[in-house]
Order: sequence, then structure tokens, then C-alpha cells
Amino acid sequence: MMPKSNTIPERYHRQVLLKELGESGQYLLGAASVLMLGAGGLGCPALQYLAAAGVGTIGIVDFDRVSMSNLHRQVLYGTEDIGQLKVLVAEKKLKAINPEISIQTYPVKLDNRTCLELFGQYDIIIDGTDNFATRYMVNDACVLMQKPLVYGAVSRFEGQVAVFNYPANDNSSVNYRDIFPHPPVEGEVLNCAEAGVLGVLPGIIGSMQANEAIKLITGMGEVLKDQLYTYHALYNQHMTVHLSAVEDNRKLIPKDHEQFLHTNYEWLCGIGTNDMEIDARQFNELMQAGKITIIDVREEGEVPEINTIEHVKMPLSGLKEQLEKIEGDTVLFICQSGKRSLQAAKLLAASNTKTKHIYSLRGGILNWHS
Repeated sequence: MMPKSNTIPERYHRQVLLKELGESGQYLLGAASVLMLGAGGLGCPALQYLAAAGVGTIGIVDFDRVSMSNLHRQVLYGTEDIGQLKVLVAEKKLKAINPEISIQTYPVKLDNRTCLELFGQYDIIIDGTDNFATRYMVNDACVLMQKPLVYGAVSRFEGQVAVFNYPANDNSSVNYRDIFPHPPVEGEVLNCAEAGVLGVLPGIIGSMQANEAIKLITGMGEVLKDQLYTYHALYNQHMTVHLSAVEDNRKLIPKDHEQFLHTNYEWLCGIGTNDMEIDARQFNELMQAGKITIIDVREEGEVPEINTIEHVKMPLSGLKEQLEKIEGDTVLFICQSGKRSLQAAKLLAASNTKTKHIYSLRGGILNWHS
């Protein structure tokens, strides 16, 4: 948001002196809008530099409150802010940095619907989140809505930065799934709360994210398009890997808004899968209650055969092609030992299903018969 006057404010004088940016670049910054997802370790430095640079509209999505453990790396906050909503503290302090810009706050947990409602209002999305379920959700939403995504991640001493889905209307643009097509299972990769992080590292990576956003807005320099930059703070090592889009990976992204809304990214990442497993007693209770679709995902010829209950056979090997045929509010998958049925339950949960309740029989048919 630039003043109505044609005079560039003194606060921007040093960057306007740069011929690569100049007055035209400053006006572009003032007219731009950026949505910051997360006001934590990455969000704090990114927000401060975007505000100071004069980005006209900055949105902040975060439902968390400031805690003591945040303070060693989330330098926008102080001890006096503990217990307060991060977005409200951030808004106040960013306004103190630059009262000429607009700050929009969203103290909500980001979900599929919120992505669709908010992303369309902003030019650039910056991901400062810290879990895989949200990263995949944000990536897929940006691809669907043709929004450039500035990605950042940190753990221990290592950080990563990339610009995904740019140009946003180009199917050859790399997105997050071109590096990591499928999410790791829960617990396979530790987050900062589990692995720890050097306090200055998010400051470095978050500042780099702000830098990429500023370059995207002004058109100066080269952005990290189709590249993944990795920095190791302990040894001052850095590496840039060039990336290519993979057509098969794009097929993993929901094909439209409706499918996206019904994709459960937490289940896709293995979060809460224990809630999907039921034991033999619960299985019998569901059958007695009726209105349940039972699907056997074993391959043809596997024994024992199931003759006592009504069910459908959909071998796991071909289940992806059959997902759209599955109907019913409650679906239960079964297999020999429970492992394949849990895989099937996660596949259905991550698809465009409207099924409300998805279960897997723990221990499988062998446990049920015993």
C-alpha cells in the first residue's frame, strides 16, 4: 500500500537506490499481497522483512499462542507476549515497524476449506508451517489455484528454500510433490519440537523466503524456480539442486476443488491412523448396526474365504482405480493381517471420498476368526 502521493517515503530510500528495484519496484511492492502461513520460526523473520520492505498487504494465518519455548527463535515476540495469540502480537509489532501497510490476521487452524477461501485473495503464498500434512495440503491448493509458493523448512542445523508452482499457470512448473511425491509416515521424520533447531537457522531461512517473495513481486534477479536450496549452518555448507516436473506426480494432486476439499491430509500422512483401526468386537458391533460397506482387499485366491458376511472384493493392487466406486457413509477394509487394510483405509481417506467413517480391521481376518 503506497501513499497517494507520488513521493517515495524516506523509509524505502536505501532500497529504491538499487537500480534493479527502483521506484517502479517499490510501487510493485506496495501493490502486492502476501499470505504468510505460520507466524513461528520462519514466519517471524519473513514477516518483519516483508513489512519493512513495504509489501502493501500481508496476511498471517496462525492459531497458536506465544510460549516460552518459542522465544529462542521466534524473535518477533518477547517474554511479555507469552500466552497471547501470535497473529495479534505480530500485527501490533509489524504495524510498529511499518504503519503504512495493511495487516490481515487469521487466528485459525489452516484446513482445506480455509486454503480455498484465503489463497485467492493473495498474490504469493509463503509456507512457514512445520508439519507434512499441512505442507502437502498447501502445495496442492497452490497448484489448484495457480499461486506461486515460497517453501521453507528447518530441522536441527539444516534449512531448505524453494519457489514452487512458478509460473503458476505452467504445468511444467515444479511443485513440492516433485521432490517428495508421497508423505512420510507419522514419526518417520522428526519435526523441530522433536529434533530441535538452532535458533538462528529459521532466521536465515525465513529471511531467504522473504527475499524470494520480494524478487517474485518486483521481477528482479532470479528466483529459486525449479531449484531446492539447502543450507547447513553447522558447517557453512550450501547446495542447490535443480529439479524437474514429473507428470505422474502431478496426478497425485486433487483434480479440482471438490476433490481437494475431501482429501484428508492428516490421514494421508499417517496422523491419526490408530483411530482408523478397530478390533474384532467393534467390527461385530458395526455389522450388527448395519449400513456398513465391507471391502476385502486381499488378492484373489487368498484363504480363508469369507462366506458369513456381505462384502465386496477390491484387491489392494488395483484399489486406486476403484476408489471412486466406493460408496457409503461407513466403510470397513479387511485383509489377512490388517496391514493392507490400513493402507487401503489411508488411500480412501486421501482421495475425493465423501465417506464419513473409514476403518480397518486390526489384526485382519486371522484375528477375527481366532
